[in-house]
Amino acid sequence: MTRPWLIGLDVDGTILLQDETMSPGVVEAVGRVRDAGHEVMLATGRTWSGTRRYLETLGLAPEFVVCSNGAVTLRRTADGYERWNVETFDPSDVLGLLHDRLPDARYMVELGSGERLFTGEVPGWSLEGAREVEFDGLSAQEVSRVVVVSPGHDEADFHRLVQEAGLNEVSYAIGWTAWLDIAPRGVDKGTALERVRREREADGERILVAGDGRNDVGMFAWARALGGRAVAMGQAPDEVKAAAGEITGDVEDGGLATVLDSLIGARTVAPN
Repeated sequence: MTRPWLIGLDVDGTILLQDETMSPGVVEAVGRVRDAGHEVMLATGRTWSGTRRYLETLGLAPEFVVCSNGAVTLRRTADGYERWNVETFDPSDVLGLLHDRLPDARYMVELGSGERLFTGEVPGWSLEGAREVEFDGLSAQEVSRVVVVSPGHDEADFHRLVQEAGLNEVSYAIGWTAWLDIAPRGVDKGTALERVRREREADGERILVAGDGRNDVGMFAWARALGGRAVAMGQAPDEVKAAAGEITGDVEDGGLATVLDSLIGARTVAPN
């Protein structure tokens, strides 16, 4: 066969629709690419606990999985997956700055062990195995990420907040709504994928990444710098599309399936 591709896929808005069902044709397209000998892995902002079930749905068992926007990378072992690389930072200053400006927001941190601590429930959060604590308890240990949700604020508010709080000391991504996801400085999906690429000795020109969010911009830049393919979903924000080298169809229309089939010359069959 030809040299294999290393394929890194975002989850929400790329393989998954908003109701958490699969994008049309994606399961079948992933199977075709996998069976052709290429390595398909997930690179997501989700925690490992919120990611692993989708590997099963897709029929995947990749050597590596990138979670928590690059702060956590897992590696497959004979007994399952173990935390292979974990990046952490002291969240005290960041949490203090944010809490001064958003005292009523909901906060969550992910510890290096994978345990999650949160200050209050938010609709849509999966909190299985997580522990509710007082705000001061969030900064008792180093963390791999900080998540802030403030429904009363819009995206413009969060951009202004980031500037006021001086969050240049950490990496951050602003979500579709009032959702701020903060990682250790210099860490994103691209930095984690580069570590994977080096470990696998993968060819930079045989890399494909696909995503739809601002937290995918780092891996787009990484892939393009190596001569690989960076694909934005059709519904992505304009700045995300601008960071990609290619744009495919919306997630609702099976845009990812079209991209994956292009690797093996297959024809994507439109869903009934």
